[in-house]
Amino acid sequence: MFDVRFITSSNHKHGFKDRGRLNVAENDLQTKTYTSKQRLSVLMGAAFLMATSAIGPGFLTQTAVFTEELLASFAFVILVSIILDIGAQLNIWRIIAVARMKGQDIANQVFPGLGYVVAFFIVLGGLAFNIGNVAGGGLGVNALFGFDTRIGAVLTGIICIGIFMSKEAGVAMDKIVRYLGAMMILLTAYVMVVSNPPYAQAAIETVAPIELDLYAIITVVGGTVGGYITFAGGHRLLDAGITGKENLRYVTNTSIMGIIVASIMRAILFLAILGVVYAGFNLNPDNPTASVFYFAAGDVGLRLFGLVLWAAGITSVVGAAYTSVTFLSTFHHSIERNRRYWTIGFIIFSTGVFALIGEPVLLLVLAGAFNGLILPLTLGSILLAAHKTKIVGDYKHPIWLTIFGAIVVLLMAYFGVYTLITSIPDLI
Repeated sequence: MFDVRFITSSNHKHGFKDRGRLNVAENDLQTKTYTSKQRLSVLMGAAFLMATSAIGPGFLTQTAVFTEELLASFAFVILVSIILDIGAQLNIWRIIAVARMKGQDIANQVFPGLGYVVAFFIVLGGLAFNIGNVAGGGLGVNALFGFDTRIGAVLTGIICIGIFMSKEAGVAMDKIVRYLGAMMILLTAYVMVVSNPPYAQAAIETVAPIELDLYAIITVVGGTVGGYITFAGGHRLLDAGITGKENLRYVTNTSIMGIIVASIMRAILFLAILGVVYAGFNLNPDNPTASVFYFAAGDVGLRLFGLVLWAAGITSVVGAAYTSVTFLSTFHHSIERNRRYWTIGFIIFSTGVFALIGEPVLLLVLAGAFNGLILPLTLGSILLAAHKTKIVGDYKHPIWLTIFGAIVVLLMAYFGVYTLITSIPDLI
């Protein structure tokens, strides 16, 4: 066992007026010491926090719908989305690390006031989607035990609140997302095996798809690294003090690990669904993923689905609440000082909205439309910051990463505009 030292700033002690690059003399940097085991726990926690933030109720439904539509060609969508996800997340996490600032604070340095716009959209989207995550947790409890969905949602909210009430909330969060994330993957893998999918056909169409769907690719990318999701792990590493050029190797590997974990879950779920569809079953449009588990494994499969959905709901609530409040904290320094209570309040509000009025469809659709614009806005500001010495100092950002990120920005900007144009008129 050996010690690994990381640097973290206590900038909350100094207010949030100056969002410039931190340095030792001006910002009272403190040193955190980790053993190799503690370091690994934090890194894995950050990777799984990001991954399980992506693997929510929407992730499950989205994968089922596209698989039924594209069949084995959805494998190509997954492959391309993995590449684009890595391009986006590598840029964001690396610049957060070298700048030692949160995403919205970096945006404020690029263009004064931009960070507040970014924070507003991310908090709005995080709140709306968190209501859906709570609802997913409630549906999972309903499938498991037959309880009313609203009661299940309240139980889900209470468990999440208990995580943040812990004295070691960061450690508790790291553990819960790791354990539940691993459980979701293992249970879904079982359903994949019993559904007996056409592995060879899926492998062929991974590189030679019969059908191409750009909309599906952009949607999957947005669902994996859009909105608050890609910042979840990056901000977790920032809180843990794993920052600076000296830690870029850890940051880079962890960012890729997060994408890989989320992608493994999507690939396994895709194969499970593909096996059911190839067997001739038609998925229930009201709950396509539940029908997959039922057709593949009967009543046992339905219970497994409940467990997976409940775990997806809990981990997504944790990720959405934690990350949204890290963005909310930019509006006033007191929010940063009392982040735990704001996070708990965020969960209580989300749970209360669902318990009182049910799923707010209008809010969810509007948030989905805005979410398409969040990634190009945040990633675009990150790419500009990557080449400003006042933000990153003497760090030299790789040109290939900048180009890679720019491609993602253009694609996601197109998707965001398309979503706004097509979704909002339907609501009027």
